[in-house]
Amino acid sequence: MEDYNTRIFAEYPDVVGTDELCDMLGGVSRKLVYRILQNKEIPSLRIGRTHKIAKTDVAAYILQHGKPQKE
Repeated sequence: MEDYNTRIFAEYPDVVGTDELCDMLGGVSRKLVYRILQNKEIPSLRIGRTHKIAKTDVAAYILQHGKPQKE
């Protein structure tokens, strides 16, 4: 899975903040990102007022929650 993670998020650093997480999840709102982090759906480390999220955890979340869309 590590090779897949590096390909889909190659332009992002190994640890991202909430703004990058919004982009990685397809442009979702900050409100939704904070709700996901508060519910611990994606693990994060809180340092002061900021959240730090591992890129691999974001990819795992997408793979776990990604469902084929109906056309």
